[in-house]
Amino acid sequence: MERIAYQELLDWVNSKTRKPLILRGARQVGKTWIAKDFAKKHFDDNWVYVNFEEDDFLRKVFENDFNIDRILRTISLRTGKTINSDTLLIFDEIQEAKRGITSLKYFCENARSQPIISAGSLLGISMHNGDSFPVGKVDFIDLEPLSFREFLMACGKQSWIDLLDNQDWELVKSIKDKFVEMLKTYYYVGGMPEAVQTYVDSNDMESVRKVQVNILNAYSSDFSKHAPDREVPRIKLVWESIISQLSKENRRFVFNVLKDGARAKEFELAIEWLVDAGLVRKVNRTKSGELPLNAFEDFGAFKLFTLDIGLLCAQARLNSSILAEGDNMFSTFKGALTEQYVCQQLSKNVDLMYYWSADNSSGEIDFLVQKNGRVIPIEVKAEENLKAKSLRFFVDKYVGLKGLRFSMSDCRDQEWMTNIPLYALASNVL
Repeated sequence: MERIAYQELLDWVNSKTRKPLILRGARQVGKTWIAKDFAKKHFDDNWVYVNFEEDDFLRKVFENDFNIDRILRTISLRTGKTINSDTLLIFDEIQEAKRGITSLKYFCENARSQPIISAGSLLGISMHNGDSFPVGKVDFIDLEPLSFREFLMACGKQSWIDLLDNQDWELVKSIKDKFVEMLKTYYYVGGMPEAVQTYVDSNDMESVRKVQVNILNAYSSDFSKHAPDREVPRIKLVWESIISQLSKENRRFVFNVLKDGARAKEFELAIEWLVDAGLVRKVNRTKSGELPLNAFEDFGAFKLFTLDIGLLCAQARLNSSILAEGDNMFSTFKGALTEQYVCQQLSKNVDLMYYWSADNSSGEIDFLVQKNGRVIPIEVKAEENLKAKSLRFFVDKYVGLKGLRFSMSDCRDQEWMTNIPLYALASNVL
């Protein structure tokens, strides 16, 4: 399975300023697979894999001191593999090893040439559990579910991606129906690697759904296993409310949806836990379209999206029969799935992502992103209704901006706005 993050790994390992790498991401997004696959292809047999969740002995290897020679000798003896300065070390579930994350600082300072990839399914949370984090001593790569581009690659549709990359819109239009059908399939299957592989291997949506349900059950188990006991009920309330929150006309997170009288202070730790675990994306409101967007951030107003559109469909218990219902899938939950899809595709391709709403009116911009020093207001339309009053108002208010709309309509470029088909998010259209 080809992942775009693979090139990031190549850039990291070839960098002259390389530091130990932390591969971040939620459970089951493919961190272990991509690390091992990378090792097999680029280090031959000169790599060592350690899973600290499974090895009780090595879990304690950092407890006494950070003597690198001793640590490497211990790992070598335990794994039966010779370790030299060129050996790739893969530290999986590093958060399970006491002071494991802290050890990366000493590898950076005392064994800089040693290539290390560390990974952990709840790495963001472990940073708050007593380990001293090695600030400035590590590199990062964030791994997310497969994007629509990666999904097309997994399905053998590289020629379709080339078509989009070349922006031959007339030729794209000639096979629009095929793009739309594949996009609907992606909405259902999503980007979790096991779900995608199951679809590619079997084309069986029921098998895909079983994989998704198992992943959701694993996440629920993580709530009870890793979160503070007092926060578990609140975490579950937030997690289970995302569908209803996104189904509202205004997708801003409303605490009263959780329970009557709920207050922000009561649930802020639960939301932070889910964000740290990589299970939700928090998109805050910004009050202005000026650079930099984070200077005008409103921390009290936000939207929550889940990490994967396929898991959202599974949470909503959408039956695979919806795939046969024309384009209705795109407007399901009042377009909630489509906004989730756009958020998911944009997340790694922009520098900052917010939404904008007016203080005293109903005007709203679905996403306001900052990329390469420019601001791009984005409107999302689940169907072909192309009225864009809020977008037009916004670009008129902030002179010099050009709007971008993702919809089911064909590509169309106007002076103040460009309309891009939703399926074209498989290409870099920003």
